[in-house]
Amino acid sequence: MTYTLKRFIHYYKPYKRLFFTDMFCAFTLSGIDLIFPLIVRFLMNEVYVIPDAGQIMKYVVVIGLLLLGMYIIRYFCQYFITSWGHIMGAKMETDMRRDLFGHLEKLSFSYYDETNTGKLMSRIVNDLFDISELAHHGPEDLFVSIIKLAGTFIILSMINIKMTLILIVFTIIMLYFSYFYNKKMRITFRKNREKIAAVNAIAQDALGGIRVVKSFANEQVEMKKFEEGNKAFLETKCESYLIMGKFFSGNGFFQGVLYLSVVLAGGLFISKGTLSSVDLTIYILYINTFLNPIEKLVNFTEQFQKGMTGFERFLEVMNTAPEIEDDPEAKIIAKVKGNIIFQNVSFSYNEKKDVLSDINIKIKAGKTVALVGPSGGGKTTFCSLIPRFYEVSAGSIMIDQQDIKTITQKSLRDTIGIVQQDVYLFDGNIKENIAYGRTEATDEDIILAAKKANIHDFIMTLTEGYDTYVGERGVKLSGGQKQRIAIARVFLKNPPILILDEATSALDNESEKFIQKSLEELAKNRTTIVIAHRLSTVKNADEIIVLTEEGIKEKGNHKDLIEKDGVYAYLYNMQFEL
Repeated sequence: MTYTLKRFIHYYKPYKRLFFTDMFCAFTLSGIDLIFPLIVRFLMNEVYVIPDAGQIMKYVVVIGLLLLGMYIIRYFCQYFITSWGHIMGAKMETDMRRDLFGHLEKLSFSYYDETNTGKLMSRIVNDLFDISELAHHGPEDLFVSIIKLAGTFIILSMINIKMTLILIVFTIIMLYFSYFYNKKMRITFRKNREKIAAVNAIAQDALGGIRVVKSFANEQVEMKKFEEGNKAFLETKCESYLIMGKFFSGNGFFQGVLYLSVVLAGGLFISKGTLSSVDLTIYILYINTFLNPIEKLVNFTEQFQKGMTGFERFLEVMNTAPEIEDDPEAKIIAKVKGNIIFQNVSFSYNEKKDVLSDINIKIKAGKTVALVGPSGGGKTTFCSLIPRFYEVSAGSIMIDQQDIKTITQKSLRDTIGIVQQDVYLFDGNIKENIAYGRTEATDEDIILAAKKANIHDFIMTLTEGYDTYVGERGVKLSGGQKQRIAIARVFLKNPPILILDEATSALDNESEKFIQKSLEELAKNRTTIVIAHRLSTVKNADEIIVLTEEGIKEKGNHKDLIEKDGVYAYLYNMQFEL
């Protein structure tokens, strides 16, 4: 908990002036609330007993002006606490969300292989909301409560020490009761976070794949899954509310007992002549002032548990170290020719069986190499290792004689363009999606890239041209159109190394032919690695490498491999039924 609090307090640092001003306003406000019953006591004991009415009025006017001034000050303090205090909390929440998103961007593919996107969204949005409330109200409520409790205790002790000691006994019982239920609430609030994250994950999964859901008429299946998650969340919410019910009703009961003890003890002391009725009235007034910070502390415990469970889940992500990080001595790679060498490269996911084992390959700059073979042979993994989406388990990968581990990830990935089978278009217009290849590109650059990708003419037929909204994941465009926009992105990026990961396998024959021309244009004068199941698309590759679960089985050009009559010839003949 100490570590968690230190990390939490760290986020106050940029706003320390705002924080201390907020605390000063809270201190002033508390002081004014403590002074008011004392003034009433002074009026009743000292002023209202004066026989001269004129003298009484003088005192009343002076005290009235003093109270007016105090409440004007209180107004401005309250305004600052309510507005700028909340703004401080919102800024801290924004900082945390920025840090969380920035850290998520750094995490390697392996993290996302194991983590549901919907649960991550819950951490980015839901978990941080209560943290914002805690950031503002937590220190303020704690500070105000301590000031008021200490001040009230001192004043009540001055009025009657015996009654104050009785009050303290019941207060200690209340605090123990709060501590006991506080621990229970912490557990249930954490469950709540986990269950709502699961609900978000189910919803994100179902809505993201809504076309698949509808195509199989499985709306009821998804509804059932959602209902199960939703009911599980409801159960934990009900559990937390039952505990909260005992918590708040118990505290309410103890507050009633406090009043009862003061009334009974006060009556006893008045009967013995050790307490005046005025002092008992003031004492009861101060009970309100005494109970108010206790209520704040009770509310603070709930708020603290909600905020801290959210912050702990925030830290779980922040404490996850990226598997792949730049070496402190990593350099920027420039003027890349595109020579790629795999030296004794092996790779496995989560220390399981090797997907790739002892791979040795040399790819010369400007050449086109095709990776073919049955599914599960490691072709996509092979390509993912070049931009360091995953780290090799053994061996090394060199680009222009430089080990990629000695190169900054950004400069390494800037040299590589990737066109995948599953094209991802961002929510926005066509121009923004093409410009993703080079965000500072001019409109002329974007149009030129679109022309090279054979998509410009189609874009110009649209009503809004390059400003046409593509929909989530490019849903308003066909597969071929999305693919050409992805190709335009890479044209705009203009990298020396190109990876084509089954870029045409999901397209019809006509679209494939059209896009194949764009890809051939894109591959000119670049080191190109092509993954393909349609072997007709790789016949002209400079070298074809057959990858299987047993490693590299064959290497050579199309003609040589056909003549060899091995794995490649078998796959090719099967595909074309020769």
